[in-house]
Amino acid sequence: MTVLSLHRQGQDYRVDMAQAIDLSIPVQFDSSSLRAFGAPIAQARPLKVGSFIGDVNQQGSCNCSTYSLTPHSNGTHTECVGHITSEAMSINSIAPTSLLFAALISITPEKVQCSFSSDDRLITRELLQHQFKEFDHCDAVIVRTPIDAHVMNSSDVNKCPAYFSEDAMAWLASLGIDHLLTDLPSVDRMNDNGLLLAHRAFWGMPQGSTVLAQAKRSHATITEFIHVPIDVANGNYLLNLQVAPLNGDASPSRPLLYPLILTDS
Repeated sequence: MTVLSLHRQGQDYRVDMAQAIDLSIPVQFDSSSLRAFGAPIAQARPLKVGSFIGDVNQQGSCNCSTYSLTPHSNGTHTECVGHITSEAMSINSIAPTSLLFAALISITPEKVQCSFSSDDRLITRELLQHQFKEFDHCDAVIVRTPIDAHVMNSSDVNKCPAYFSEDAMAWLASLGIDHLLTDLPSVDRMNDNGLLLAHRAFWGMPQGSTVLAQAKRSHATITEFIHVPIDVANGNYLLNLQVAPLNGDASPSRPLLYPLILTDS
């Protein structure tokens, strides 16, 4: 067993590294595959090269598959500002390599009148501010909603899960929160006419801009489609944000959460 001892803001903690809480939803290569935005189901096909076939069940010498998936829509993923810029930027180049202090909060989105609909449910700045009164400054925030991500397994782009308001994301950015994790399929509205206001607010991008140099927070990341078990309490944690090393604007990821245990000084 590996136990870390930490000192932060005048308090001592220990962390049992064997007690990781996995927040990821794995990519499934069948009909149970999580998907959104009309994306196809993730698929795995045996590699075929000449007489070789990568499937033991088809008399192949080993299993060797070619995967087809859409990181933004299939399973838990982490993305960078390259998601909205004309210049290429890789999540692999900025994904955090150190452990992060994180706060887990639970929020019930509320119905808010907006330009899209009177029935949209939003995570607002006020909802975030109410929850943050209880937590220390952190590098990352994990937002859990009552909506189980598994229930939102739909290719119907007309369905509208909850999302973050532009003001809420700008406020998180103003606090210096560099990494946001949520169980929602996107921080923005499922169909917002391509505005992506919440993404832009978090990365400090002007509306309509696709110029990477105009992003004030190009180091920040957004992780979507996580799943936080219901028995995991709100509070402060240590976060290991593991991201698959793909040179794209988004990549499948595996956030691991570790409870911080307060000890006597």
